[in-house]
Amino acid sequence: MTIAFQCTGGNMEAILLVWGVRDEVLKKIPVEGSWLYGEYDFIAKVEFEDEAEMESFERFLRSLINGNTYKLLPVIASATSL
Repeated sequence: MTIAFQCTGGNMEAILLVWGVRDEVLKKIPVEGSWLYGEYDFIAKVEFEDEAEMESFERFLRSLINGNTYKLLPVIASATSL
């Protein structure tokens, strides 16, 4: 799967969604976000300096969560002039 990134000023943003994870594990995720009760357990906006930092964060998540019960969705912003 290919993910397209658009960086502005060297910063990348992504939305983190986590589900099916115990509260003790959620507390170890090093980002501020909102706890949810429903389909997802946690949502947060995460900022990265570059793609390498995002990939490193994903490796950390996989080891912490012990699975793929999360999605890290890059925010792609575009604008057009009228």
